[in-house]
Amino acid sequence: MGMHLASPGERTIVSGCGSILKGVDVMKKLLLVALLLVCGFSWGAGSLGDLTRIEDETSHRASSVGQPWQTSNADNRQIEPGQTLVLGELNGPGEIRHIWFTIAADDEYYPASLVFRIYYDDREEPGVESPLGDFFGVGHGLRKAYQCLPIEISSEGRAYNCFWRMPFQKKARLEVTNESTKRVGAFYYYIDWVSVPSLPHNTAYFHAQYRQEKPCQPGKNYLLLDTEGRGHYVGTVLSVLHAEDSWFGEGDDFIYIDGSTEPVLMGTGTEDYFCDAWGFREFQQMNHGVTIWEGYETGHRGTAYRWHVRDPIRFAKSIRVEIEHMGARVDSEGKMTSGFIERADDYASVAFWYQEGKPRRFAPLPPLSERQRPFESYEIEAVTSSITLSKGSMEVQNGGQWSGGKQVLISATEPEGEISIPFEVKETQKVVLRLLLTKSFDYGIYTIALDDGKPTGPVDLYSPTVDKTSLTIFRGELAAGRHVLHFRNTGASPKSKLHQSENPGYFLGVDAIEMMQIP
Repeated sequence: MGMHLASPGERTIVSGCGSILKGVDVMKKLLLVALLLVCGFSWGAGSLGDLTRIEDETSHRASSVGQPWQTSNADNRQIEPGQTLVLGELNGPGEIRHIWFTIAADDEYYPASLVFRIYYDDREEPGVESPLGDFFGVGHGLRKAYQCLPIEISSEGRAYNCFWRMPFQKKARLEVTNESTKRVGAFYYYIDWVSVPSLPHNTAYFHAQYRQEKPCQPGKNYLLLDTEGRGHYVGTVLSVLHAEDSWFGEGDDFIYIDGSTEPVLMGTGTEDYFCDAWGFREFQQMNHGVTIWEGYETGHRGTAYRWHVRDPIRFAKSIRVEIEHMGARVDSEGKMTSGFIERADDYASVAFWYQEGKPRRFAPLPPLSERQRPFESYEIEAVTSSITLSKGSMEVQNGGQWSGGKQVLISATEPEGEISIPFEVKETQKVVLRLLLTKSFDYGIYTIALDDGKPTGPVDLYSPTVDKTSLTIFRGELAAGRHVLHFRNTGASPKSKLHQSENPGYFLGVDAIEMMQIP
């Protein structure tokens, strides 16, 4: 599908918290909720109508509860670098009904560095294998609150809930591995499941497999799934990192079923497969959505999901799911030179399906060093002695939500303050420079400039709760040596108030500077 391209100069600010009501008519959402209640929100077991029937099941939970449970409040586990935490070893026959995680980790990108696996019965290979964030529909190690049919994430992207049904005949073992060099200080979890007298011998098991190409390989489509057996395909999560400017998503989806030499199902464009149109923007629906969308420039990131719960794609012998990596190309002046050309963007995906028997393993998980683009992180608390400010005071705040566990807080009770933060770049390289900033109830509005460059537009850092945002401020070749970030306060949101006061807040919280290499 063709689309109108946004201006290459447009900037996109990505907040760590997204509201499902944002930009959507509230009455339409209320109507949707009412319809779901009337219809019983039915997809398999678990609809409201099922509550009238008492099933022959026994409820169980594996959790991180502290011991002794009567008096302990140490209800979490720690995961050292390289360590695997076994969340539960469940004896079947049974079915996992709900999974909940929340995590405090030193690694800013723990959703990418924590790998979630599920092993069924006595199988040596996992039936589920994915970085935790990608499994929950948010790629790139980012965090985002959203709601859809099988997944719900709340608390500014920190509370993960999964409602996929995961049956098993003999047993199920759930694990999380910390591939980061940094410690996970607190991993909280629930695994809610039921045991049953028996399961049919041909019960289809739930599977999810991560795969990536960084960059996409020339001359062939990107592979999402390739397996043999009988089952149905139920979903896709696809993440992209732009290796060049402009629109990435003209690629069609092609699905080969039961050994067909031509696709049985043929698509018309990437955003069309994800049930959207004319490009991407952030939105969340029950069956499809875009959880991350930064824009159309080099280094911008996106993640989309499409669930086939209501329209599962059946296969009796085999299925192969592919998508082209085609898009537009522009020259150095932003003029389009092609609307349909192969691109070498970074793709990462998770395929979701149910099938009988043991699936064919088609995509071993690459190590973290291959899953993440190289980047450097500059912790602002390390340069506090060099920071200058015209108004207010400065302190280092501790908190698990920040990179390195700390941020620099500028407490400003007057407007028009200016702050300068210097940092050193070791070598000249082509990069995307991002700022990790905090948003809160007493924060102000700032413009930001790198060195003598043009300032950004006003960045409103107000949020009713403590939240995070990532702001891209530079893209291109950055020279080695000293650089300075200049912040200038331009006011505050009418909602921004100091604690227990009606006076406006002009606070600023700076977490870190990130410099990611780009082609």
